[in-house]
Amino acid sequence: MSEQLYQERIVALAKAKTGAGKLASPSRSARRDNPLCGDRVTIELHLDDRGHIVEMAHQVRGCLLCQASASALAVSVVGRDAEGIGELRHQVERALGREEGSVAGVFEAFAPVRNHKARQECVLLPFEAMKDALASPGA
Repeated sequence: MSEQLYQERIVALAKAKTGAGKLASPSRSARRDNPLCGDRVTIELHLDDRGHIVEMAHQVRGCLLCQASASALAVSVVGRDAEGIGELRHQVERALGREEGSVAGVFEAFAPVRNHKARQECVLLPFEAMKDALASPGA
């Protein structure tokens, strides 16, 4: 299973650790935990006055899939608002086979997880933390 699941692109995303760390003064943040597997993701954001993401950082204590997903999210979020993040969520949902349609870009890497339903929540956890951060009161 792990050979099929941990494709080269997923491993590369996790190793890249794009966005890993903390922001000096985030305007929004949220933490999400997956009690079933122990994964934990904290997302920190700096938003402009129009609600668009200027900067994102994440801390992940979790599996390779969770790390790769947070890294893929960090690559894709700058300049987006909550609606734009929703569009990214649809991309990953399509990659996981939860929605119909084609997938383009970095989220194509998660297509192998389509056949491992129990691991899909690992990929989605950073998106849940992002949604919570965007909905949280501003600093």
